[in-house]
Amino acid sequence: MPHIDFPLVTDRLILRPFRPGDAEDVCDYQRRPDVARFMRWEPRGPQDVRVAVEQMARETEPASDGDCLSLAVVEPGTDRVIGQVELVLLSVEHRQGELGYVFHPAHQGKGFATEAAAAVLGVAFDVLGLHRVIGRCHASNTASAGLLERLGMRQEARFIGTELFKGAWRDDLVYAMLRREWQNLGRSA
Repeated sequence: MPHIDFPLVTDRLILRPFRPGDAEDVCDYQRRPDVARFMRWEPRGPQDVRVAVEQMARETEPASDGDCLSLAVVEPGTDRVIGQVELVLLSVEHRQGELGYVFHPAHQGKGFATEAAAAVLGVAFDVLGLHRVIGRCHASNTASAGLLERLGMRQEARFIGTELFKGAWRDDLVYAMLRREWQNLGRSA
């Protein structure tokens, strides 16, 4: 896989690999029940966040199926981590990936997640040469579905009762974008 040059800089954000010192900022949002509500994990305490950040700090060069690119989303000037974006390499052979993101509620609704996710889609299509990227979310997570739609991804599926999730059956929405669709949006480098 090609090398990714860090940091990624957008109009208002810096995306860079995680550092162990980011744990306090990450804990500030991962500890919150409103953030964990749609995540596969429960609110995390400081020790669990430290372990997660140490793992994410190693996720910088997706090369094999299942590898992840995890990036801290940082406010310029403050060096404060306000969220995270990731790209999971689902299949090298078929050039498929999956986009994910989590942001502190204080920084939601400002377009930061859309801006950061678009930068990662740029890496997926323009640097890694992926053919297709999906995004999945809990069907009740209208904010996440809206973000995927703002990126230009199209809803491909609604899976009903996919798993028992935090005591209830979960429905999932699946969105996707092909490289040619990304290029048609005029976003390619």
